[in-house]
Amino acid sequence: MNVEKVLEDKAVLIVDDEPDILDSIAEQLDMCRIYRAKDYEIALQLMAGFKFDIVILDVMGVRGFELLKKSVSKGFPTVMLTAHALTPDALKESIKLGAVSFLPKEMMAELDTYLADVITGSKQMVWKNLLDNLGDYFDRQFGADWKERDDFFKKFEEELKSVREDKT
Repeated sequence: MNVEKVLEDKAVLIVDDEPDILDSIAEQLDMCRIYRAKDYEIALQLMAGFKFDIVILDVMGVRGFELLKKSVSKGFPTVMLTAHALTPDALKESIKLGAVSFLPKEMMAELDTYLADVITGSKQMVWKNLLDNLGDYFDRQFGADWKERDDFFKKFEEELKSVREDKT
């Protein structure tokens, strides 16, 4: 897949309270039309006035879960990006509230690839690909049995397993 071609001219809203993160993402996604918000209020204004192909939300510092609800209600595919809220609970909340992906800021160098997947894949396929690609990373961060400790993740894995079987 030609990532740059897939993302070319897509409208992307980035919401983060750290200016260097906003700058880094904007630089990486220079093929996109970038809108930036450093706080909740600016993000709400932008969501009210524009249509976005992708919204990227920090979890902490900008009331990310509240913004996620707003973004999903407007039909914007939304990716959660976090460093400090990298927990199974934050991942679960992101899934429940309708995010299409959940990325550690540590993986920002590969953000364009994950976003291209958001543009080209179904929500369940995006989650399947993400967990396939970052499963070992999450195991190291959360503990090898993190999915087994929570019925929500067991059920979610089963749903994704059926997606795998449908696609193979």
